[in-house]
Amino acid sequence: MLKEFRDFIARGNVIDLAVGIIIGAAFGGVVNSLVNDIMMPPLGVVLAEVDFKNLEVILRDEVKEADGKVVKPKVAIRYGQFINTAINFLIVGAAVFLLVKLANRLYKRPPAPSGPVTKPCPACKEPVHAEATRCKWCTSDLGMGNRA
Repeated sequence: MLKEFRDFIARGNVIDLAVGIIIGAAFGGVVNSLVNDIMMPPLGVVLAEVDFKNLEVILRDEVKEADGKVVKPKVAIRYGQFINTAINFLIVGAAVFLLVKLANRLYKRPPAPSGPVTKPCPACKEPVHAEATRCKWCTSDLGMGNRA
């Protein structure tokens, strides 16, 4: 069982997946920084100094004791944080889309076969493979001899 587990882990797909997850986590940190540190501050300036991280609807204020100790924390809907997270998602989605599109462009497809792949049977006119010796529809000999 230990050998099977080692063989499973040593397969290329599992290692590729692990590398992808690690790079994806690091990429997520870069995107978070891009949104929070680069994109949102100018957007906040344009929108009258609004800081999206702090936008919230307070449902219940926090309750403190006389010494400042919080008895009940505040309850709020932090929609500004949701906006930041949604922008993160859109940027990650766009980046993954562009990465997959680039990978597909770099992937070499096999060339299309030259010449016709099918030809019509002279007896029944149904399409048969170009190298066939007998029609699969009417079983007529296609005149190419026995290749066996």
